[in-house]
Amino acid sequence: MQETMPRGSVQSIDRAVAILRCFDARTPDLGISDLSRATGLSTSTVHRLLLAMVENGLIRQTAQRRYAIGPLVVQLAHTSGIPATLRDAAQPVLRSLRDVTGETAAVHELLASGHRVVLDQVESRHQLRRTYTEFGVPLPLPQGAPGKVLLAFAPWERQVEVLSAPLEQVLPDTITDPDVLAAQLAEIRERGFATSMTERTPGICSVAAPVFDYSGQVVGCLSISGPELRMPAEVLLEFGARIVPAAWEVSELLGATTAGREQAKEQASAR
Repeated sequence: MQETMPRGSVQSIDRAVAILRCFDARTPDLGISDLSRATGLSTSTVHRLLLAMVENGLIRQTAQRRYAIGPLVVQLAHTSGIPATLRDAAQPVLRSLRDVTGETAAVHELLASGHRVVLDQVESRHQLRRTYTEFGVPLPLPQGAPGKVLLAFAPWERQVEVLSAPLEQVLPDTITDPDVLAAQLAEIRERGFATSMTERTPGICSVAAPVFDYSGQVVGCLSISGPELRMPAEVLLEFGARIVPAAWEVSELLGATTAGREQAKEQASAR
């Protein structure tokens, strides 16, 4: 039995995917010439691929010989088990993070109000462990690793708004100096994760990485947290290297792209 498809078949798939990637909210329908320019393929090649894609429901023809995403794509998105929410997408990843690190893993959502909420957690099996109790309770962004990473990747205007207001000191190690916090936010954007050493909850250290959706905006984050006696600075850095790809796995399930992530990072950087 042949284990791989012929190169021509693979090339056709690559080209079909390139065509599908041309459609988005700004360009919901395109003509053959538009698709040829966007993909670099000849108009004859585009036309041949479109005929096959229309026949299989991947593309549909609209008025005036233009094309749009087909019904099969929509059907698959709704019926093939693709996670519809941040919580659903994060659940299996949280279990994996807990099993690898031994510590509690959680998913947090960014609210339109500029706060965050804890959506779910997978608790550590240690007797002494971090356990979230404030599910659904709005929490300020600057506090703790989850709050800081969400603020770091939020649009610059939101960051200015938060940094301009008084920063509440809930614990001795809570950051209340806006200049210090702004410098941390820049560092978080560069390395991709935030850390917190007992800044919001007594005796608890945490690390968090952002989650993006199909629009390219940060919508939440994953975190790993536990008692400071098991999570010194070097362990936080080790967990940071693990949580970044885990959070990106969730982002991809929500339709995020690397281009969208980089655009969000650019929008979050200081002007």
